[in-house]
Amino acid sequence: MIYLDNSATTKPYEEALVAFRTASEKFFANPSSLHRKGGEAERLLRQARSSIADLLHVKINEIIFTSGGTESNNLAIKGTALQYLNQGKHLITSSIEHASTLEAFRQLESLGFKVTYLAVDQEGKISLDELEAALTSDTILVSIMHVNNELGSIQPIKEIGQVIKQKSRALFHIDDVQGIGKIPLDFDGVNADLVSYSAHKFHGLKGNGLLIKREKLVLFPLLSGGGQEQEIRSGTENGPGIVAMAKALRLYLNKAKVHKDTLEMLRRELFEDLSKVDGVELNSTLFGAPHIVNFSVPGVKPEVLIHTLEEKDIYVSTRSACSSKTAEASHVLTAAGLSEIRAKSAIRISLSFETTKDQIDLFLKELKTAVPKLKQIMR
Repeated sequence: MIYLDNSATTKPYEEALVAFRTASEKFFANPSSLHRKGGEAERLLRQARSSIADLLHVKINEIIFTSGGTESNNLAIKGTALQYLNQGKHLITSSIEHASTLEAFRQLESLGFKVTYLAVDQEGKISLDELEAALTSDTILVSIMHVNNELGSIQPIKEIGQVIKQKSRALFHIDDVQGIGKIPLDFDGVNADLVSYSAHKFHGLKGNGLLIKREKLVLFPLLSGGGQEQEIRSGTENGPGIVAMAKALRLYLNKAKVHKDTLEMLRRELFEDLSKVDGVELNSTLFGAPHIVNFSVPGVKPEVLIHTLEEKDIYVSTRSACSSKTAEASHVLTAAGLSEIRAKSAIRISLSFETTKDQIDLFLKELKTAVPKLKQIMR
């Protein structure tokens, strides 16, 4: 199997699965229970939190465990807007954010908030000048993703943080779900207040994620209940999943140190070879994230190409997995100025540190065979 849909989800590490099962069998008690078994589960949870804090270079009490990237984004955005609405009701984001961010902002618009959606250039980047012009005394939050999940474009996060802190009192939220381990992000160095992560993007299990929150920052809780996670995210913690997430994160970041150059080499090979395939048009730029390449084959329905490759046990995708079943053109690609034809025929290749050169070579071979045949059939 050649799996090239890692931006949708990664295959869990075997060690993470073992950690999950061990924690489920031996530390199954509720961490909030007062008895010994509850205490054991609570200590294991605390150890996992400490491990993740060390790996991400943040404080233990700056970590809020969630169910994944969608909840982390919603908690950061809505939690900030509802907590600080008396200080202002203006919010800023970009036009190419993940659905969990865009839908959160649209919901807030229905509640009376004003949202500015910054345009992007052909590389998928916002303008710092436009950001500065959009900031007002009423702005309370700016939310920008670090790495785009479809194009692989990298936002100038450090410079964005500087503009926000120099020109406003707004808080800065970063969706780093696609960037972790691939593009460095220094929580303090970029002036971030909130950063979202999802475990299944770095070989952990689905249903786990976290939100990094500055120590003294207050958020309006979206889930009310027993007061877990500093009374910000109530609900019995998914201890086994959190333990597996800590294990996966450590392994993943260690592999990133060793294999990042290889990943960049494979992406360059993809760019060079795809640019030579008749009928293929590249949408990503060479200077994007090292694991995402987006291209279009105008005249060929992407689902047909996907299933053709699937017959060879090769797996790619069209766009964000959260939106892949819709027939509409990708909002990311159209926002970057691509035609509707190219946006509707786009294919996304997303690599992992497990991807090999042999796999990329075989994918390219099968693609070069499939494209002319499909274009002939669909004339």
